[in-house]
Amino acid sequence: MDSPRIAPLEPPYPPAMQADFDRVMRGAPPLLLFRVLGRNARVLSRLFAGGLLDRGSITPRQRELMILRTTVRCGAEYEWGLHAAAYGAHVGWTPAQLRASVHGAASDPAWQPDEALIVRLADALHETGDVDDALWAELRAAFSDEQRVELVMLAGFYHMVSFTLRAFRIPLEPHAPRYPAAR
Repeated sequence: MDSPRIAPLEPPYPPAMQADFDRVMRGAPPLLLFRVLGRNARVLSRLFAGGLLDRGSITPRQRELMILRTTVRCGAEYEWGLHAAAYGAHVGWTPAQLRASVHGAASDPAWQPDEALIVRLADALHETGDVDDALWAELRAAFSDEQRVELVMLAGFYHMVSFTLRAFRIPLEPHAPRYPAAR
């Protein structure tokens, strides 16, 4: 297992950072990612201020699918595992859906029509950084302007998180699941 390229902070943390950790982590110890980003307190505070995990225009399940698929496409098993663990039961993921988020395609029978569109959108953004007109027309028919903005921004935000995790070689959290086997 790789070690982080930047050593994570150890407690005690500066008071403002501790307050952010307490707010975000709700009493749990801060994630390794946050402790590494804490080496630049400004960047960490901006990350916390710019998160998209609040109540948005899409359902929590739609949000989590975009996050799972984006982090899989970026090879960020760390973030996929955190979201599978933290939100999986809440949004009702089945083992087949978690497997499909990693190994499946939009055509996988695990997905409802709106979910298949989200998988296609995540894949298109990852592969080309764009959305072709045909897919955009399908997205427009299924999601409002507000929802499409949120979906695209989620993909971009979790690309940033994924790049950070991979570049800094942050090891998996011990409580988070690994990618499921293909079958």
